Amino acid sequence: MNLLGVHLTVLIGPDPVAPPAPPQALEALQDIEVTHSDRERSGFRLTFAIGRSAPIDLLDYDLVASQVLKVNCRVILTVRFDILPRVIMDGLVTRRDVVPGDQPGQGRLVLTGHDLSVALDREVKQAEHPAQDETVIAAKLIASYPQYGMIPAVSPPVVVDPPIPVDRTPQQTCSDWAYLKHMAKRHGYVTYVEAGPAPFTNTVFWGPPIRPELPQCPLSVNLGPLTNVSNINLSQDALSTRLVEGLVKDRLTGKEVPVIAIFPTRPPLGLVPEAASNAGKLPKKPVETSGLSAAQALARAQAEVDLSSDDAITVSGTLDSVRYNDVLRARALVDLRGAGFSFDGTYRVRSVTHRIARGSYQQDFVLSRSETGAKLPVVRPC
Repeated sequence: MNLLGVHLTVLIGPDPVAPPAPPQALEALQDIEVTHSDRERSGFRLTFAIGRSAPIDLLDYDLVASQVLKVNCRVILTVRFDILPRVIMDGLVTRRDVVPGDQPGQGRLVLTGHDLSVALDREVKQAEHPAQDETVIAAKLIASYPQYGMIPAVSPPVVVDPPIPVDRTPQQTCSDWAYLKHMAKRHGYVTYVEAGPAPFTNTVFWGPPIRPELPQCPLSVNLGPLTNVSNINLSQDALSTRLVEGLVKDRLTGKEVPVIAIFPTRPPLGLVPEAASNAGKLPKKPVETSGLSAAQALARAQAEVDLSSDDAITVSGTLDSVRYNDVLRARALVDLRGAGFSFDGTYRVRSVTHRIARGSYQQDFVLSRSETGAKLPVVRPC
C-alpha cells in the first residue's frame, strides 16, 4: 500500500554532470515518457510548456535559451514510492523540438533522448583484441567509460571459442556499442544499459536474456481489490519458434558435420514448451555455415532458435503504478495471476513505457515467454 505517494526527481545538465532541474523548468514540465525495451535502446521524452511573459522573452523563450535544456545534456529521472527510490532513466538528450503553437499557452519544448548506450556509440573504432574471447572483450569495453559509472555485468557464453593468435585475431571496425551487440548476437545474448541502482551509476548487461533472479511483485488481473492491471491482452503465435538444421564443413578439420538445433535452451518459465506442443509443425531453416567451425555453427544455430522462441506467448496491458507501488523493470522476471492456467505464471518483461504527468503515473508493458501453463500454483508475496 502506498502511503506517502509517488514523487519524481529530475536531474538535468551538461554531460556528464546533471544538477537538479531549475524551478522554472519543473513548473513548465508537462509530462514525461520513458520506454525500456529488450529489442532496442531505452528512450525518454520530456515536454515543457513555453511562452513569452516578460521583456527578456522578446529575444527568445526562456527555457529554449536555458543551458540545461540543450542537446547532449544528461538527464537522470528517479521515481520514489513512499521511501523507495528507483532510477528509471539515465541518458542523453539527442533531439530538441520547439513548437511555438498558434494560441497562447500552446507552445511546447520537447526533449527526446536515449540511455547512455549512445555514449558508447559515438565513435567508430578500428581495433584488435588479440587472444581475448567475447567475455573479456565485453568487460574491457564497458569498463572504459568510468565517467558514467558503468558497472559491467558480463556472463560467459555456453560455447566459448578462445581465439588463438596464430589462427585469428578479433577485429573491431565499428563503435564499442555496435561491437558489443554483434558479439552478443552470436550467442543469443542481449546487451543493454540499465540505470541505477543509484543515481550516476549504470549497469551494462551482456549475457542471456533471462537472468537468475526472483520475480518482481506479481501482476494481478480480475482479482477484485488486488487488481493492478487493466487492458490485458494475451496472444499465442504458432509461427514464432523456428528450427535450424543443416551441414557445416568444419573450418578446422574440413569434414562435414551435422548441426541441429530444435529446442530452446533458455531456462523454462512455463510448463509446456511451444517447440514440444507444436512438434512437426514449426518453420524450419538451414544453418549459416560460411567459414565457421562446427562449434561456432552450433552456437549460432542454437542462438537463433532461442531468439525465435522468445515471443511464442505474449501479454500486454497497463499497470496502475500507485496500486503496484513500484517500478516494473523491463528485461526482468514477473509473475502474472488471474489470467487462467494457460497464461498465468512467470514471464520476462519485454518492454515497459512509463507515462508520468501531474496526478497520473501509468506503465504500459509487454511480457513474453516460450511456454504455456504456470510451473507453480503460487506467486512470490510482496
